[in-house]
Amino acid sequence: MTKQLLKGNIAFAEAALRYGLEAYFGYPITPQSEALEHLSGRMIEEGRVFLQAESEVAAINMVYGAACAGVRTMTSTSGPGYSLMAEGLSYIVGSEVPVVVVNMMRGGPGLGNIQPSQADYFFMTKSAGHGDFHPIVLAPASVQEIIDMMGLAFTLAETYRTLVIVAGDGCIGQMMESAELPPMAATRQSRPEWAITGARGRDRNIITSLYLGPENLERLNHRLQAKLARIQANEIRYQEMQVDDADLLLVAYGTAGRICTSVLREARKQGLRVGLLRPQTLWPFPEERLAELSQQVRSMLVVEMSAGQMLEDVQRVVQGRVPIRFHGRMGGIIPMVDEILDDVTSLVQTAAA
Repeated sequence: MTKQLLKGNIAFAEAALRYGLEAYFGYPITPQSEALEHLSGRMIEEGRVFLQAESEVAAINMVYGAACAGVRTMTSTSGPGYSLMAEGLSYIVGSEVPVVVVNMMRGGPGLGNIQPSQADYFFMTKSAGHGDFHPIVLAPASVQEIIDMMGLAFTLAETYRTLVIVAGDGCIGQMMESAELPPMAATRQSRPEWAITGARGRDRNIITSLYLGPENLERLNHRLQAKLARIQANEIRYQEMQVDDADLLLVAYGTAGRICTSVLREARKQGLRVGLLRPQTLWPFPEERLAELSQQVRSMLVVEMSAGQMLEDVQRVVQGRVPIRFHGRMGGIIPMVDEILDDVTSLVQTAAA
């Protein structure tokens, strides 16, 4: 494999194709429209299915149908389109079929703008639709990481028969970086035994999220909760940097986490003992590791491109053991290294006083 200069949207789309994507259904919305444009040509070249639906509502229901047939399928969108997909996402989880969705977050609420944001955190991690469930949410911080996470997303979706969200933002979608794509993998030649493929020679498979009897629906929910417990036990991912001697811990994900790696380097140059915890799974959240780190640092700084959504999870886990300060920018504004570093310096001085 050789490195190429790739835009984030093109990179994740081509990576999905190379990881065996068989059918893509979507609707264009900035800042991820290049993905759909790229796949409109590449999927046809490879003899696979591409369809631009009439809306995001239609797209997610087409994805749902393909998933029921055991096809490796996905869509991609941004905030307003993701909102329209919420009902379909809940049906997908209730039916226990594997689906991957890429959400390149943009400024909101409403139509907002097409600048990068992280304000969909609640929407993605707490449910993504009605009912009691969490999707698996992956949070890349670079073009290479979103390439790698596309393969992981399909694996997790199919292992647990669940919904996996890849949570990017307008910055990751639009940036260009040197990265390596995976080799082309062949599409699968067989379908899982639970899939709807025609019942000739076997009993019917029934896939549904409709359970009219409350006892039946409760049994489904218990099964889903047991699945979520297995995911929490086995699929937490994070990156940490220089936490062993840290007095102050930065907690940030995605683009904000990437910026905080630069903050960390600058702080260390100044002799400040700063570490970084960057969640790579937003759900399941790295609660245990964060709780451990809260026992050894003097303070924390949570950095987000939002009003403070992951902040609530950090506060819930830390439970007041150390002071937590928040640095957030909204409306599509990307926080700068210098402004975060000012907060770091102030916090370290306060803790030392």
